Amino acid sequence: MSIHRRNNIRVTGRPSGRTVVLAHGFGCDQNMWRLVEPALARENRVVLFDYVGAGRSDLSAWQEERYSSLHGYARDVVEVCEELDLRDAVFVGHSVSAMAGVLAQAEAPERIGSLVMVCPSPCYIDDEGYRGGFTEQDIDELLESLESNYLGWSVAMAPVIMGNPDRPELGQELTNSFCATDPDIARVFARTTFLSDSRKDLAGVSVPTLILECEHDAIAPREVGAYVHSVIPGSELVTLAATGHCPQLSAPEATASAISAFVSGLGR
Repeated sequence: MSIHRRNNIRVTGRPSGRTVVLAHGFGCDQNMWRLVEPALARENRVVLFDYVGAGRSDLSAWQEERYSSLHGYARDVVEVCEELDLRDAVFVGHSVSAMAGVLAQAEAPERIGSLVMVCPSPCYIDDEGYRGGFTEQDIDELLESLESNYLGWSVAMAPVIMGNPDRPELGQELTNSFCATDPDIARVFARTTFLSDSRKDLAGVSVPTLILECEHDAIAPREVGAYVHSVIPGSELVTLAATGHCPQLSAPEATASAISAFVSGLGR
């Protein structure tokens, strides 16, 4: 099967520029980057794709066993990079994709040379000495609600995840994106996301890394950004003057500017 078709790969921007790979999070697709991509494409070669099961990917390629682990999504990333023969690319991962990027970089270090983590969370559940933002009971109830009535869960949760209640069109966009996802696929991805614990994987990151967080984020509180920053040696933490878990939609100019500055600082 063609990886180009399977993952709906799209390449824009300057062919001679540094390659920046944009990876979406749970319940989303590459369209979530549309407000950031033009600014990045002015100086860089930009690669967009959909994980199998999302957007316009080939749904026939989806396998529950593979995508019940973040390693399955990391494998998508590596295979996209191999398909395009990428070298030393900048991987930009939103939300859970930030952790898929960590795994992909470890698997194919020659393909991915640096990481940008947008609102990352290595573990959503609070633990001793660690605040992920949710109790175990919170996550159990979230998954139970999602699995019993996915569309109802999407309508209720998407605006909370997006934040910005004064801009309801943003919450509606995320709701529409969630609702466009096959419920069976979404249930598996949700369990993979919210039950994941990638804290040990962070310690192995040794490439230049930018962490972007928002001032207020219901999914990844600022304690999470501080934790990720403390664990990854030499990482840079930038707090965007933004609210919610999707700054690429709510604050696209600030998001693109922070990513561009980081990429420019990498040199060639």
